Amino acid sequence: MDGGPLDELSQEDFASLLAFRTGLRRYLRWSETRVREAGLTPAQHQLLLAVKGHGPRQAPTVGELAGYLLLRHHSTVELIDRAERAGLVRRGRDPEDNRVIRVSLTAEADRVLADLTRLHLAELRSLAPILDRLSAELKHLEGPQAG
Repeated sequence: MDGGPLDELSQEDFASLLAFRTGLRRYLRWSETRVREAGLTPAQHQLLLAVKGHGPRQAPTVGELAGYLLLRHHSTVELIDRAERAGLVRRGRDPEDNRVIRVSLTAEADRVLADLTRLHLAELRSLAPILDRLSAELKHLEGPQAG
């Protein structure tokens, strides 16, 4: 360690990190419950979010989805297979490069994802005070150069 301000940890630093991690774990558990109530697995929800969050310009490739999901290519293909069988996604060939497969949401998946996203964004707002406090405390620890 270099002896800088981040080396001087206070009880408040530990309490802030605990509050953040506890809030994050609660959010994740809450999320899994809402997702299962909607008839999806957490992995399917992440897949749908990755497809939708990729942007409207063009559907993501399997490789892009693997990157978002932090999965290996073959694991992503298996997840897409299951989601396709469940009627959540469909595959299509890229019109400019027939070798590339792109994945898009079905109308039903789009509806379910929109409902879940509204719930998730509201829940995230409840975590904002914890994140704000942690951010302020980190800036204070880093000193005047951190602005």
